Amino acid sequence: MFSQEFMRNALLAGTFVALACGVSGWFVVLRGQVFAGDALSHVAFPGALAAAAAGVDERIGLFVATVAVGAAIGALGRGVLARGPAASAGSSPADDTAIGTVFTFILGLGVFFLARVSTSSAGGSGIAGAHTLFGSIFGLTAGEARLAAAIALAATALTVAIGRPLLFASVAPDVAAARGVPTRLLGIGFVALLGVVAAEATQVVGALLLLGLLAAPAAAAHRLARGPFAAIALAGGLAVAAMWGGLALAYAIPALPPSTAIVTIAVGIYYASTALA
Repeated sequence: MFSQEFMRNALLAGTFVALACGVSGWFVVLRGQVFAGDALSHVAFPGALAAAAAGVDERIGLFVATVAVGAAIGALGRGVLARGPAASAGSSPADDTAIGTVFTFILGLGVFFLARVSTSSAGGSGIAGAHTLFGSIFGLTAGEARLAAAIALAATALTVAIGRPLLFASVAPDVAAARGVPTRLLGIGFVALLGVVAAEATQVVGALLLLGLLAAPAAAAHRLARGPFAAIALAGGLAVAAMWGGLALAYAIPALPPSTAIVTIAVGIYYASTALA
């Protein structure tokens, strides 16, 4: 398995993307923003279609769309719409309203760009869309794998860097704000950073299955670990284990898509945690 270049590329990119999903996913579960993660997975596809329609690299569309929409969700959910008790840690009616509003807007854009791509003469646009939906980790070149690993590692480092104040703002937002923690800015920055992770993970498991890798290992870590920092480390480790196991399984069974194998193992880890916790 390790003698194959495509497997080495997949393992390099997949390891760091999974680590980023596990670490950021732990905060997503803690803050009750799983719906936001689901929204970003839906945003990835129209973003890639927009790039294909414009004739540019689909990854540009992925990153621009997910980061911009992530920041918009963070700003709307914690800013304009959140003015009362709803602006507490975790999911709130303001967050749900903001995400629903963004969903509607993105759906309209998705229909528009799908029509543009369908009527264009660019034969590769359909392949780009399929890669966005289902992932293409076995198709990464060495350069693409190194770039994906570097971006995912940077996103992980930034999440860890803001981890302590973000944890404080997530658990006790009112107390954190009273002590000078920029809770709103942290919230916006975190969801924007989550957009970067979502864009990278889309290349690995696809937009349709992104939420499984983002939420399942993190939710398992919430059940199994006691302290927050041990839980964050465990979430990253479980996500990497799901990635390696899924890639090995897909290599052993060529008919099995790697994205399906990865997310199946991730979900299996979660259900195993419910029995152990």
